[in-house]
Amino acid sequence: MHEKDNLKYPWDDHPAPGNTVEVAPGVRWLSMPMPGSLSHINLYLLEDKAGWWVVDTGLALPDVTELWHQIFSQELGNRPVIGVICTHMHPDHIGQAAMITDYFKCPLYMTRAEYYQARAFAGGGASHHSSWLGQQFYERAGMPSDYLEQLARMWSQRSSEGMSMPDMPSGYQRLTNGQVLTIGRNDWQIVVGSGHSPEHACLYSAALKVMISGDQILPIITSNVSVHPTEPEANPLKDWMDSHDRFLSTPSDTLVLPAHNLPFYGVRERLRGLIGHHDDRMLAIEEACVEPHVAKDLLPVLFARELDPRQMMMALGEAIAHVHLLMYRNRIERILHEDGRYRFLSIDPDLPRRAHPGTHDAPSDGPVMV
Repeated sequence: MHEKDNLKYPWDDHPAPGNTVEVAPGVRWLSMPMPGSLSHINLYLLEDKAGWWVVDTGLALPDVTELWHQIFSQELGNRPVIGVICTHMHPDHIGQAAMITDYFKCPLYMTRAEYYQARAFAGGGASHHSSWLGQQFYERAGMPSDYLEQLARMWSQRSSEGMSMPDMPSGYQRLTNGQVLTIGRNDWQIVVGSGHSPEHACLYSAALKVMISGDQILPIITSNVSVHPTEPEANPLKDWMDSHDRFLSTPSDTLVLPAHNLPFYGVRERLRGLIGHHDDRMLAIEEACVEPHVAKDLLPVLFARELDPRQMMMALGEAIAHVHLLMYRNRIERILHEDGRYRFLSIDPDLPRRAHPGTHDAPSDGPVMV
């Protein structure tokens, strides 16, 4: 076991592709490849009497499908998959859901908001990347008029990387907060968070002292929390922070099994760090907004380097999420100017007492693609 940033990591590396590692009785860990800096996603198998449950599935890529069939033939002890649980609707978590459920004719389990949002985005309907909604959203954020064209080119390139929304199974079984799934000898409670996605399901076993956290709690990187043109007045960072407050009740000796990076101990330390990080980011934005700024102007406060179109999209979403929570807290006001752009201005008279410019967390290298 090694330790870093007050977190303890029982394993030094990920399982080799096509192999699994037992991390608790009846719980096996595997990883699947991803393009880009993340390089992998962690997936989990839960052993039941009649077979196995899969938790998250990886991207809809041929090499991931091939690795899954290697798992089926070599790691399941000649027993089938009897259920697939997807923590949330992002492509790296649901990409193989249809393949696995069709192959074993087993049900998919998701929360309602995650399933139906995945179905909506997978349906090939109208996209905000090519609509007046998207045009208005990005222009109000300070982006140039051709930004949607840049996004369209980016998405066409990334479709080959499995990052587009895959086809979904035609039905599902609903997960709800507080629900208990009995799998093998263990009860797994569904603990729902929000912010990174609408209704993200984590799984917690008190008997095993294990939480499968998906993207809700990651040990090193910070999941993307963004406002998008599909819901331009959303306040996802409030949902994210409220979720972290609730998750702080997780017992401190819990082994957290995240979707990215390595399994770790130190859930409360990590949650406090995430809460403090976002509070610090919001204060830095308040300090920057003593003069009016559009959202694009706030990117250097949050991110240190030049951003490509996809990173810019996610970075803008994160910046807007921060100012929306500040608006909710009555610390920033938003004004729509004659040029069609929103500008944000700090209005809290207590800001001079709270401010500490020059001592904030350093801006990130870029938004995390999670």
